[in-house]
Amino acid sequence: MRVDVLTLFPEMFGGVFGSSILGKAREKGIVSLSTVNFRDYSTNKHHTVDDTPYGGGGGMVLKPEPIFAAVEDVVSRAESEGGAGGPPRVILMCPQGRTFNQSIARELSQERHLVFICGHYEGYDERIREHLVTDELSIGDYVLTGGELPAMVVIDAVARLLPGVLGNEQSAESDSFGDGLLEYPHYTRPPVFRDLPVPDVLLSGNHAEIDKWRRRQSILRTLARRPELLAEAELTEKERLWLEQMRAERSEAESGVRHAADFSCNG
Repeated sequence: MRVDVLTLFPEMFGGVFGSSILGKAREKGIVSLSTVNFRDYSTNKHHTVDDTPYGGGGGMVLKPEPIFAAVEDVVSRAESEGGAGGPPRVILMCPQGRTFNQSIARELSQERHLVFICGHYEGYDERIREHLVTDELSIGDYVLTGGELPAMVVIDAVARLLPGVLGNEQSAESDSFGDGLLEYPHYTRPPVFRDLPVPDVLLSGNHAEIDKWRRRQSILRTLARRPELLAEAELTEKERLWLEQMRAERSEAESGVRHAADFSCNG
């Protein structure tokens, strides 16, 4: 996979692209990671990339010329270097975009070439949105000073799904959200720490029972922390019946606590 990032601050990516999983993936040649300073594509004598908005208002708006020129140059260079398997996905990091999640990460991991546009200032000239980008993504309902940090998040989430990036391919499959559920609890040595034991089933050596325990723990953790995910989770009929039983028991327990509290207050 080829990844190009258009940014005014390429130095922000040095540590991220050269360290940990991304750094190893880059060394193995699994993913090509590069940054492009789109200020280099400005044609005015001061190399400005922003201007005041038509119609007035606060802040500055990124001009279309340097962004268009930078993307077109990146695509042209990719083609001259052997191609990246068709036109790239051009992704605008923007609070107005669709919220990034694991499903989108899997979708993007199937692409051969991703181009990220990281903006600053008040916003982008609308012609960039309408005629250049293919996707607008957000990592949450809040505003940052630029698109660099969100781009790093998306690139990391996508790259770790590429074959050969992780040492254990099952790691990505069992991650939270990998199958629509939160990940099950993990334990390691020692078997007892400060009188806190590891669950017996994990020490049993019975892999069928361990798999069953982990699956149920994933469902229970999702029920407790992100119950809305269960509506779309891929559960068997037996698991759904078990889940309804767990919900009923939780509801009964919570009802008992409320009754006890009422009795205490009234007493």
